[in-house]
Amino acid sequence: MQSNRLSVLEKIGFGAGDMAVNVVISSMMLIISFFYTDIYGLKPADMALLFLVVRLIDAVTDPLMGTITDRYTTRWGRYRPYFLFLAVPFGISVFLTFSTPDLDYNGKLVWAYATYILVTIMFTTVTIPYISIIGVLTDDPKERLSANGYRLFFAKIAAFLVTIVVPMLATSWGEDRLALGYQVSMGLMAALASALFIFCFFTTTERVHYQPERTPLLAQARTLLRNDQWLILTGVCLVGTIGYVVRGSVAAYYAKYYLGGDAQTLSLFLATGVVAAILAMVASTWITKRYCKVKLFSRSQLLVGAISLAMYFAVGPGDLVLAFVFYFVLSFVVDLHAPIFWSAIAEAVDYGEAKTGKRVSGLAFGGISFFQKAGMGVAGAMVGSLLALFDYVPDQPQSDFSLMGIALMLTIIPGFFHFLMGLLMRKYVITNDYYQRLKRGEISPRGDSEVSATELKPSAP
Repeated sequence: MQSNRLSVLEKIGFGAGDMAVNVVISSMMLIISFFYTDIYGLKPADMALLFLVVRLIDAVTDPLMGTITDRYTTRWGRYRPYFLFLAVPFGISVFLTFSTPDLDYNGKLVWAYATYILVTIMFTTVTIPYISIIGVLTDDPKERLSANGYRLFFAKIAAFLVTIVVPMLATSWGEDRLALGYQVSMGLMAALASALFIFCFFTTTERVHYQPERTPLLAQARTLLRNDQWLILTGVCLVGTIGYVVRGSVAAYYAKYYLGGDAQTLSLFLATGVVAAILAMVASTWITKRYCKVKLFSRSQLLVGAISLAMYFAVGPGDLVLAFVFYFVLSFVVDLHAPIFWSAIAEAVDYGEAKTGKRVSGLAFGGISFFQKAGMGVAGAMVGSLLALFDYVPDQPQSDFSLMGIALMLTIIPGFFHFLMGLLMRKYVITNDYYQRLKRGEISPRGDSEVSATELKPSAP
């Protein structure tokens, strides 16, 4: 295979796809808990069960979608057709999820389950091809890292739109009917997501070709489980997503209740996190040109644990300025790892092929997506359960016990999961130097020949 450079337009088109994906991811990570409890009217305990139960569907749909993308290739490519043909159904599912029907509580609970299941399935059908496509756009690790920098920049733009523009539009358009405001504003985001997927289809090219995988699913799974570096990434993905979603989900509650802010303060607080994350995308790309990406990943997440602990003890209720400063720093350091992680998956797939002699791509990406959504489900259930545990009452003054719980959920609890993430990443060995030597055949990760990956130390920065 030949290394290929990507044009700026193609990187933008690739990034547009993640912007579309993140209309859902950002809403699920940052506002849907607040929407379900304070706008839609679900009880926190019912919301927790909803998030947990629906995630079980991913145990079937994610590996299935990964297998489908491995087995079938069309004249448009293996992954791109899903962006074109499923863009509109994906947008419709988002719109329905944020629609509040005029029903009694049980009817609304049924609607919440039905629409959340629908958006979860549609999300799988476009996300698995999307996160897989980087492996066929180019086989150059630096180009993959650069493309992922574009991708994650646009993802944060989507997060900005969802967390800042949506609440503002919902308040403006809905006035005293916030449920209608959220429906219309998220409908606008859904239409934008559909258009972005179509743009991604027309601006990307699948230029790296592999033989479609015909191995039975169980045989692929057995092969994948022999890929120790992929297994490390699944653990990293699971614990990191839990930390990210718990913190992101409670940010709105923290701004409104712990800091005592109004709707504008809430939007500005969420915007602070998004702006910091966007800057982190740029900084990560620059730093990794001069410093080992694996060390940056691990050390930044260990640092998140320390910053989270400091924020909990330093920021008291109503300390607006200090809270904003800490949240900016925390959000910046958290997202330094993001471009590295998504390029690492494609490299782990190549590593697995070198180790086992068999390429398992679709299931590998599908598995990562499953663990990401499993983390989202566990985190969502944790948020609902913890809100109930700390006696949270929607749209009412909170007790000191409730405020303490909200502060813990923004700082120490997610910080612990990011600390675990940093520890796990210390076991990951595929640096840029290692990957290039692997591709040139200078080393072999097979346990029965040459050098084992676990015996090879990452190169110095």
